[in-house]
Amino acid sequence: MRVAIAGSTGSIGKQTLDVVRAAGDAGDYQVVALSANSSVAEVVAQAQSFKPEVVVVSDPIARAKVAEQLKLTNPKIEVIDDASQLAVLADVVVNGVVGFAGLGVTMSTLKNGKRLALANKESLIAAGPVVAPLRKIAGAEIIPVDSEHCAIHQCLRSSQNSARDLSRLLLTASGGPFRGRSAVSLADVSVQDALQHPTWSMGPKITIDSSTLMNKGLEVIEAHELFGVSYDAISVVVHPQSIVHSMVEFRDGATIAQLSMPDMKLPIAYALEYPNRSASSFGAIDWAELSRLDFEKPDRDTFRCLDLAYQAGRIGGTAPAWLSAANEVAVETFLAGSVKWNQIASIIESTMQHHDGQIPTTVEDILEADRLARTWAAKISSNIKETQV
Repeated sequence: MRVAIAGSTGSIGKQTLDVVRAAGDAGDYQVVALSANSSVAEVVAQAQSFKPEVVVVSDPIARAKVAEQLKLTNPKIEVIDDASQLAVLADVVVNGVVGFAGLGVTMSTLKNGKRLALANKESLIAAGPVVAPLRKIAGAEIIPVDSEHCAIHQCLRSSQNSARDLSRLLLTASGGPFRGRSAVSLADVSVQDALQHPTWSMGPKITIDSSTLMNKGLEVIEAHELFGVSYDAISVVVHPQSIVHSMVEFRDGATIAQLSMPDMKLPIAYALEYPNRSASSFGAIDWAELSRLDFEKPDRDTFRCLDLAYQAGRIGGTAPAWLSAANEVAVETFLAGSVKWNQIASIIESTMQHHDGQIPTTVEDILEADRLARTWAAKISSNIKETQV
């Protein structure tokens, strides 16, 4: 199987390469393309190890450095700037790019009728109405890599007619580092506090999203887009152990769940091997050691981002794109130390008040929605920063 990895130097990209290594010769994987933004040393090391046909580097200065270094050791590897080539070369493309920047990879993969192992939720959330028609192209399919959506994908396979039998989807949330905390106690938490996720090792953006529950809100919208389920039939439940990755409740009262220890290599391997199962084991549970599984309702008053996501999803159109863009700006501003953690939700909420209600029909509509939302979010963030100086 010919595999291309977009965002190969990020968390998902690195773990995909771990899956390939674990499979060895038995896995029949060939890494044909890697892509990165500007991480020269990391992508060069990956290219030297896996010897792809192509390395895509977005940043022009970094691209020149990568080309120069690979020319000395691996002159057959082509270094380019066109990420659409990933889908041309591969059978399956793993999209591990962080944020809205992953849209191009999602679009090109589906247009080329290839399998998309999707870890980039923002591109589907922001551009759902534009991506949906591409899923009808022969050969095009999305296998979700998010642990929650991968779990739902697996659970739905238990019913021969899930569209008829489905009652609701239940997305589990760890609760992040601030589970159980009150809004008052979170007024002055630091960036480092918010980056201390209790169960998952992830990049900074998604870790902050987990701390605000925006990650779960975005996953609600993604579940709606992936599985065609109404928002009224998608619930969120906090499960701090992160063992039950999500559940599906059927109309006869049965609930099917997917359980494993927290390990993103399991959903990655699932997406690569689907409809088969990987020969490599990831996240197997020692049932003699597993003592308890807890579940509780999310605190929607303290973690307001969850309801903001539901609201944007129900509005539809470009509202999810605005939400995603505003959140990216708010998180970046918080990581830079310019606003407080509890102001992330306020920035998003204020930005959404300027949403123009547009219904997107083209990628350009999505890009314009993203631009407008970022402009408003940046302005609102700047105003908050100035009042705190």
